[in-house]
Amino acid sequence: MESQGNGWERRPPGKPIFFVSVVVSVVVLDLLTKQFAQRALPPGQQVPVVGDYFSLLFIENPGVAFGISLGPYGQWLMIGLSLVALIALGAMYRQTAAADRRRLLAMALIWGGAIGNLADRLRSTRGVVDFLVFQYRDWQSPVFNIADVAVTAGAVLLAYCLWHEDVPATVPERERRRGTGPTSPTIS
Repeated sequence: MESQGNGWERRPPGKPIFFVSVVVSVVVLDLLTKQFAQRALPPGQQVPVVGDYFSLLFIENPGVAFGISLGPYGQWLMIGLSLVALIALGAMYRQTAAADRRRLLAMALIWGGAIGNLADRLRSTRGVVDFLVFQYRDWQSPVFNIADVAVTAGAVLLAYCLWHEDVPATVPERERRRGTGPTSPTIS
């Protein structure tokens, strides 16, 4: 029911509700899909889903991204880096306007993905559960999970938001906004 002036207008959810909803959605989806992978997929055996293009492959990744190992302290280094990233994004969140939904979405996706992978690192020394893989001819993607997708999508979207935030308007655009461009009448 929408009407004017009586408080029944539909408004988007507030900044914290929007942010927390996205974070919780990503974490829950990530943890549920990882639980499915652990229970339903045979370790190390690829299960084709879409022909030769997309498969499920359950592995536990003790390394950093893409299985890169940082030695015996890699797990703790990744936990520390995740916490630093969450703190930095928390500071950025406080500075972000409630109306800037793209930027809030980007940060929430990163938060949700970071928390999902952080939970794996804290509960098991075997590493992060990965189970999604794409392949095409001789190429195969690294094995990844929903948290990785969220972090990557969030990082790309955040970079886009920050890049467009710093792009100055061209002179004609500024003039049109002020009404002082070459086509606007001048008063003498």
